[in-house]
Amino acid sequence: MSAAFEPMEDDLRAVRVGDRTEAKAVQLINGAEIRPQPIEWLWKDWIAAGKLHILAGAPGTGKTTLALALAAGLTTASCWPDGTAVSAAGNVLIWSGEDDPVDTLAPRLMACGADMSRVHFVGSVREDGDTRPFDPARDMHDLADAARRVGNVRLLICDPVVSAVAGDSHKNTEVRRALQPLVDLGLELGCAIFGISHFSKGSQGRDPTERVSGSLAFGALARVVLAAAKVQDEESEHAGRRILARTKSNIGPDDGAIYYDLEQVELPTYPGVWASRVTWGEAIEGPARDILAAADAKTTDDGEGGTLADAKQFLAVLLADTPLPVKAVKADADGAGYSWATIRRAKDALKIEAVKDGGRFGGGRQQWLWRLPQNAAESLKVLNKSEDAQQKNVGTFKKSEHLQGSPGIVEVEL
Repeated sequence: MSAAFEPMEDDLRAVRVGDRTEAKAVQLINGAEIRPQPIEWLWKDWIAAGKLHILAGAPGTGKTTLALALAAGLTTASCWPDGTAVSAAGNVLIWSGEDDPVDTLAPRLMACGADMSRVHFVGSVREDGDTRPFDPARDMHDLADAARRVGNVRLLICDPVVSAVAGDSHKNTEVRRALQPLVDLGLELGCAIFGISHFSKGSQGRDPTERVSGSLAFGALARVVLAAAKVQDEESEHAGRRILARTKSNIGPDDGAIYYDLEQVELPTYPGVWASRVTWGEAIEGPARDILAAADAKTTDDGEGGTLADAKQFLAVLLADTPLPVKAVKADADGAGYSWATIRRAKDALKIEAVKDGGRFGGGRQQWLWRLPQNAAESLKVLNKSEDAQQKNVGTFKKSEHLQGSPGIVEVEL
């Protein structure tokens, strides 16, 4: 520690610790001594060295397999899901309180192509001649010592992260106190901490970060929160596919997602051993909350005229002339009686694009816009009889929100 950080003698006071007396002082860091440093990204804008990350999702989304797929790419210095190269290979530590390394974790890593010599599973703890299971709530300091002996540890997976909390996982104070050693471990080793969690039941539609099971402190302490979801809409072209979304980031962008799928494969070198692995798909643009809401939605008639066909026509007419901010689209949809889930399904069906507008380089307030794809004009035509654009069973100013007999109304061929 430099002289600038050493406490002055007058600042010290005697503190009784057991049978001895020690000096105690709070150390203050002068701002002029701090040298700003850039974030060290392992995966640009998604995984940062030395930071706590939470990966949460509903059952069946393959959260553990997702984390193992990312770990596998890191051990081989191959590519991240978006195709960018891993800058350098690193070692990975894995603690799991739910899955066995022999029949589950190791086979999945092998299926994902991991360099198994760079993977280290946290086993038991030897203490006073006895052996007991590793307890993340009390053994984190000893884990740091073991990690330093391994060297070049770039990722630590804690599954589930709630196991690091010895107290009540629904109390903010207890969660923050319990997770601090995990946060400190990441800073000390310069490795990314990946805590796996679940979504709370019945939390669909809420802010994704608030859906993380347990105390809000899990999402608040994490610098990056990722969410896994499965597309429920059977009419969607992506039905059954899964989504990895970036729902919160204090250090980078907090939007966007990537499609992925899970498949079962037999390990070539271990006949009869089958394991799941991830295959990555294309990127998705837009706010994470909207992306997840669309994935959670199921194909139903909402009883208010919000069928998928009607919603597609509503959106096509609304966006025919110019792109509109998402907030404006939502306001118009609410006024027309459509649920947001139905509108999101219609957006996917019409392949409407979500684009950013404004901001630092574009000028003005940054916002998301929805716009029809370039070839959408081919699907629109002006009707000879304007009344044909109006549903016959509704009156003036009903759900379709325009006057019967008004000229220039267009119809969408769906």
